[in-house]
Amino acid sequence: MTIADWNVLSEELQVVLSREALKRATATVALQAEMLASEMEAGILADRGGPDALRLFATLMRTLGEEPARGRTC
Repeated sequence: MTIADWNVLSEELQVVLSREALKRATATVALQAEMLASEMEAGILADRGGPDALRLFATLMRTLGEEPARGRTC
């Protein structure tokens, strides 16, 4: 989709598509954090206390991705 195509879409559809893209990006980042945590636990990557932090980050990403942006500035 080009910028010209995007501008043809209604504002409502742009918002819907943007939210879906953000939801997918959030899920991807959370999955990557989980995968890194598993690799650390398996000894593939050096563990410097990362698995727990990565899982916390993954949970945070999923939670923020599911909630409406009520009053959030970020």
